[in-house]
Amino acid sequence: MSERPPNPRRQEDWDHRMATPLAVASVAFLSGYAVRVLARDHLPRLGVDLCLGVVLAAWAVFLADYLVRLRLSGLRPLRFVRTHLLDTLVLLLPLLRPVRMVALYDRVQRRRGRPRLSLYARVMVYSGLSVSLLGFTAALTVYHHEADAPGASIRTFGDAVWWACATLATVGYGDVSPVTPIGRTVAVGLMACGLALLGAVTGSFSSWLIQAFTREDEKPGNGERPPGDSPGAS
Repeated sequence: MSERPPNPRRQEDWDHRMATPLAVASVAFLSGYAVRVLARDHLPRLGVDLCLGVVLAAWAVFLADYLVRLRLSGLRPLRFVRTHLLDTLVLLLPLLRPVRMVALYDRVQRRRGRPRLSLYARVMVYSGLSVSLLGFTAALTVYHHEADAPGASIRTFGDAVWWACATLATVGYGDVSPVTPIGRTVAVGLMACGLALLGAVTGSFSSWLIQAFTREDEKPGNGERPPGDSPGAS
């Protein structure tokens, strides 16, 4: 397949048009998966199948968006995959997709043409939202695969949430830990995300404090002696 020249205007129009449907599909995917995992022992067979249908329908929306953006990019499939690794990863691991809901918050912030929060505040808010969503989806996944595993210490969703919080914070108490291959794979990814996202929050907060103190020190009159108050003045 030969490459075609990209059409930035059509790509921008498509991204704008699909922003809300993708956000809705992300919420539907996470909700369907959460209900299917948490209420699996209480739902009738029809309810389980309905949740599965919602999850598959949401993933079909993600796949259609990916294919359309591939066509609009004008790139060959392999090159598109190489240059859009995050999008490809999210398509293959759709539980990461709800993190993209942070973009919806960004559009709300820009309703008046510019963000209502400062850069540092936005970084902290976006990172906090990402950490919360990643922790919730990781807890769901680990609970799904660990609850019935032989020798598992994560038996309830509360155990999974506690484990996710300890892992994101890189504390690692060790009282509960995954034993299945999928659970341990999720743990490795969560550790990496925790280091990156919590580091972003801490760094942004530190930079904001330094900037605030610097502005305070640079105000006229700060650190200056009043006239006639020099040492030795009488």
